[in-house]
Amino acid sequence: MAFIDYYKVLGIDKNASDEDIKKAYRKLARKYHPDLNPNNPEANKTFQHVNEANEVLSDPEKRKKYDQYGENWKHAEEFEKARQQGRAKSGSYGGTQDFSEAFGGSFGGFNEGNYSDFFESLFGGGARRSSSRTAGKYKGEDYNAQLQLNLTDVAKTHQQVLTVNGKKIRITIPAGVKDGQVIRLKGHGGHGVNGGPNGDLYITFVINNNTSFKRDGNDLYTTVDVPLYTAVLGGDITVDTLDGKVKLKVKPETQNGTKMRLKGKGLPVYKKESEHGDLYVTFNVKVPTNLTPRQKELFEELAKLG
Repeated sequence: MAFIDYYKVLGIDKNASDEDIKKAYRKLARKYHPDLNPNNPEANKTFQHVNEANEVLSDPEKRKKYDQYGENWKHAEEFEKARQQGRAKSGSYGGTQDFSEAFGGSFGGFNEGNYSDFFESLFGGGARRSSSRTAGKYKGEDYNAQLQLNLTDVAKTHQQVLTVNGKKIRITIPAGVKDGQVIRLKGHGGHGVNGGPNGDLYITFVINNNTSFKRDGNDLYTTVDVPLYTAVLGGDITVDTLDGKVKLKVKPETQNGTKMRLKGKGLPVYKKESEHGDLYVTFNVKVPTNLTPRQKELFEELAKLG
């Protein structure tokens, strides 16, 4: 059984912090994502390893078990149970003799060459050769992946095709999904062991803002320029929204920084596409430049009247 060093997969050392793990994972996940390497099986394989490594090392409890038991960290409880049973049977293992020593080697670290084979014998292959032991069923690895979307993609429910374990799966992405939100695709992780269920696939959404809007929940915020003359005398301006342009009526004597709310012009509420947030528009009154002599004269007259 080939051993995969998850620390090497992510390019970090064993003392890496949680933030180091997160940064390394994001960088590699983007580089080897199947959508960016559609005809590269090696990239797809690396992407799977990166997801497996992140799944284990980003979880403190799993990481602790992995540091001690390596690739077979999921069998840690069975190993400890067997160790205790071995110590209890003084006739079989020499009383105080350590359980691992009874097998002729040290299993304290995951760099031992026969480490994976030992566990396979203890919990897998050996069970098939012994009528007194039954191989356990174990759930497959859970995978983690990132899916990058543009803010405009979030405006409507849509479908995308992902490549997982060399297979293409079609998923529906509900409108209004948020940056950092995670969804689970049951059964799309690693294969189960000894007939156990497959693991799950957890997808984290990364929302890139490809608009001039600022997002806050389901609400959007934007700033638009208003000509000085329109602000003073009133008039109409055109404002962009996610679903097109709309006309806004500017009241006479509108002040700089005035805000207007366009109800229902924000993003859809997650899994409630009929409900929307609002769009808040802030007016930025523009002072004219490069005035003609006549324009300056008129402003001077206004100043005297004021």
